[in-house]
Amino acid sequence: MKKYFAEMFGTMVLVLMGCGAAVFAGAGQPFASVGTLGVAFAFGLSVVAMAYTIGKISGCHINPAITLGFFLSGRMNAKDTGMYMLFQVIGAIIGSGILYILAKDSGSTTTLTGANGYSDLMPAFVAEAVFTFIFVMVVLGSTSKGGNSSLAGLAIGLSLVLIHIVCIPITGTSVNPARSIGPALFQGGEALSQLWLFIVAPFIGAAVAAFTWKAIDTEE
Repeated sequence: MKKYFAEMFGTMVLVLMGCGAAVFAGAGQPFASVGTLGVAFAFGLSVVAMAYTIGKISGCHINPAITLGFFLSGRMNAKDTGMYMLFQVIGAIIGSGILYILAKDSGSTTTLTGANGYSDLMPAFVAEAVFTFIFVMVVLGSTSKGGNSSLAGLAIGLSLVLIHIVCIPITGTSVNPARSIGPALFQGGEALSQLWLFIVAPFIGAAVAAFTWKAIDTEE
């Protein structure tokens, strides 16, 4: 159970810090808003921090798409895969609940799941699938046998920063089903109606990444 609770804690921190930066960037503040770069770094630094905190316990997936990638690439069994995903979603809900309490009176206009009312779903779906593919490839590569595992947390976190810089204007960036499920439950409305995209597209991207990595990896 230790690794499942570690995943819950890590995902809670990711949602609280990353989505928190996004929420308060869209709220009236006595100081300048953090902007796109601030939100991107909030998500990336959350991953870096958690990688070096819970990495030795659970591997620090804190993302069902990454867990799926590990399962399909043969690095994880079915039981742990299901339990990781369950506790990641629970962690995201807890993080979202804390954020809801902190931000409910902030006047923020930022949506938590990512989407900002776009009418064309195709670019959003492609973006979430492609950027999740890239992200999971980085994770699988940097944590693989023969990889530079001591710097894996930094590589993964910075790659998430890069992905957010590019993808925030398109979807707000999720590339993580749990990160979207938790906030959507509190936001409701349009967030719930578009939630399927932020689950299906990242899972497709992760699956393609897993099979691609298995095909190109030089280690058994």
